[in-house]
Amino acid sequence: MMQCFHFMVEPAKTLTTKIKESHKRGKKEKKEPLDEDQLLVVELARDLSRVCQSSAILEHIWKQDDSWPSSLCRTFVLQWASMLESKKRPMQTDGWPEMDEVKQPKLIDEQNLIKAKTVIHNWIKDLRAQPEQSVWPGEPVVKALEDLQSAWRWGRMPNLLPAMELVMWTLIVQRPDKDTIPQQWLMWKQRTQKIGATSYIPLPVWEWISDAAVDVTLNLDTANPDLFISGDEKRMRCGFERKDIPNYHQRFDGWWCAAGVEGFTSGRHYWEVEVGERDWRLGVAKESALRKGFKSLNTDTGYLTLRLERGTELKALTVPFTSLPPDLIPRKVGIHLDFDCGQLSFYDVDKKGHIYTYNERFTEKLYPLFGTVEIVKDLVIKSPTAKTQCLCPAPCLWGLL
Repeated sequence: MMQCFHFMVEPAKTLTTKIKESHKRGKKEKKEPLDEDQLLVVELARDLSRVCQSSAILEHIWKQDDSWPSSLCRTFVLQWASMLESKKRPMQTDGWPEMDEVKQPKLIDEQNLIKAKTVIHNWIKDLRAQPEQSVWPGEPVVKALEDLQSAWRWGRMPNLLPAMELVMWTLIVQRPDKDTIPQQWLMWKQRTQKIGATSYIPLPVWEWISDAAVDVTLNLDTANPDLFISGDEKRMRCGFERKDIPNYHQRFDGWWCAAGVEGFTSGRHYWEVEVGERDWRLGVAKESALRKGFKSLNTDTGYLTLRLERGTELKALTVPFTSLPPDLIPRKVGIHLDFDCGQLSFYDVDKKGHIYTYNERFTEKLYPLFGTVEIVKDLVIKSPTAKTQCLCPAPCLWGLL
């Protein structure tokens, strides 16, 4: 029996030993030395967490559990140096620059990088003059940081860059009311990086977006005669026969599209759409946009849309069109229109990631737009926890910046 018992426990003992040896090897393995750009980000993360309460998430950066590529560090330094320079007095409460005034880095020039590093180093000196744990970021920021940490640990986001940015916003804005900081951060990201601004949107911000949910239905009088529309006016696909119906002036008679019943002239509005895998288009159409024939439905003709072609080519229909990376192709699309702040944003609902944002000043009524060539799978409009339309009782967030 003793021999049998020994035989049974030996594999487990060996496995435990191997695990311990693996951990020891891991501790002995030296991490790759950081370059100057990476060290600057590490230094900044350490000082941010020293000053800002509830920002322990940044320990993963300055303890090098989350190491950024040098190229990302340089881009971060250039962008935030530009932000700090625009602010002029970064540790004061004298307002925030309009986002259009912030010059975003395009090409990384060595001379500009040296200047940017100087700006960041000077700001770090300002941080070190602040008392430890002297800034409370506000409950929304704390919840966002907690959610970001969880998402990072589960591999839903590649790095903790959004956490660094949220803490930076908290320290730079320095407002008594910090409830809107996470929203301000997202809007800034979408204004300065139109494509894939963030791979994961923290839960408090996602809830803010979905709080603007509206009930969107298809307008039968606008639908292409080839389209089949369900009885609840929330599903559409191409039919096999062209219907003999009146060709109203607002009806699409070329492209296989339909518009929503309600148009929007103010406020925030959010809706979701389950899309096919072959060809679809989504977005908004301006009230003055031409709907007849096969003229391109792009920004020149009054349309702000995304289109998937042949299942692999995702495009923003700007002029010329903007190709989007294949890894941004969604199965369910969230569309958020902030009329007053001039943003129309598209999200991957399943991943809670940003896809693309149109930024412009809206001056006329906008109608939700839907298009598909699918003959089997329906394009389906969803109204996530539909609430009353958000007509922005609070002032536009840009007014707070």
